[in-house]
Amino acid sequence: MALSVVRRGMTSLRGVSRHCVAAPVPVLRPQIATIVSKALRDQDYKRPAPFPYKTDKYGFFAALLDKTTHRFDENSKVIVVDGPIAAGKTEFAKEIADELDMLYVPHANMDMLYINPYGYDMRQLDSQLPDSVKSFDEKNFLQNPKDPNAAGFQFHMFRLRLVQYIDALAHVLSTGQGVVMDRSVYSDFVFIDAMANFGYISKPARNLYYECKAMTVPELMRPHLVVYLDMPVDVVLQRIQERNLPHEVNSPVLTREFLSYMEQVYKKQFLNEMSGHSELLVYDWSEKGDCEVVVEDIERLNFEFDKNDPKMADWKLTDEWDWCKQRMLFTKNKDKILMWMNVPGFSVPELVVNAEDHKVFEDVWWNAPGMKYAEGFNADMGDQFIVTKTRVGT
Repeated sequence: MALSVVRRGMTSLRGVSRHCVAAPVPVLRPQIATIVSKALRDQDYKRPAPFPYKTDKYGFFAALLDKTTHRFDENSKVIVVDGPIAAGKTEFAKEIADELDMLYVPHANMDMLYINPYGYDMRQLDSQLPDSVKSFDEKNFLQNPKDPNAAGFQFHMFRLRLVQYIDALAHVLSTGQGVVMDRSVYSDFVFIDAMANFGYISKPARNLYYECKAMTVPELMRPHLVVYLDMPVDVVLQRIQERNLPHEVNSPVLTREFLSYMEQVYKKQFLNEMSGHSELLVYDWSEKGDCEVVVEDIERLNFEFDKNDPKMADWKLTDEWDWCKQRMLFTKNKDKILMWMNVPGFSVPELVVNAEDHKVFEDVWWNAPGMKYAEGFNADMGDQFIVTKTRVGT
């Protein structure tokens, strides 16, 4: 297993106070330049109580009472694991997250869109829908990449990865616990570029994608560390055959040419871009390596840089209120980022649905099991809620 430390970067802050509510404004300590495993952490260490960002809105008044940096510790960082298909990223990311006591964030997939909170698979509605609004997921793309819905599929994937990354930032800033992500929004463009290069989506669709990306991704805070599991294309093809998933083995997409192009974009663009902002570890993962060795390599990294160094400036906030404003953006106000995905695409035919088809979609989708009302208010799914009746007159 070969290791290459391509770039270094990033710092994190730790405050004095560890109170969750009505905490005094903390004095920011010198930046912490390390990540530590559970084995090296003080056994008596207890993370401060988290802010319940998933259920409570973190707005202006909440920020006055509950500051941010007092929850930070050495591992209040974002780690992204990336690499080619079938590289073993999922297993690796889970192991790293466990060793570092971080939250594991799985790779985004279309189940997140099609399976509703009650477990109902919305793909079951396809028989009632016109072709232009039927479901289209990863399996569909790998089997029929030239389908007109392919472009819409990749836009959905970008939005899912965007939401997922925003939520990951909200988790770090609201709990102090770091995250390990299986892929992220930052490498999503690798897929769109490959799809456009092989004619699976149009060039106008690709251009619109980059407009959406330019309006949304710069609002985020880039990861502290990217771990790239590298494998030659021949090994990738072998791994695909070994795991023997029908939609992959027989796919017209996963060819040597397509995978080679993706590898080129990954290495020449993605890794190059991320190396200017994040620590970057690249491993030859042709044969599965030892995760404990990787953890040791991570512990040796120095995340501290001069304050004037442009590297990872996203995390070099020195004012407590600036941290609170970032936290508000990624929790209560994340829709302000997502709304920039609504860039009009009327010049891209494969992203336009006519009014008739859209009306059918609305009628079918929002009358599906568990979709008529907000979660928790669907009696047909067993929800029990309070209905207040007002008597008029006597």
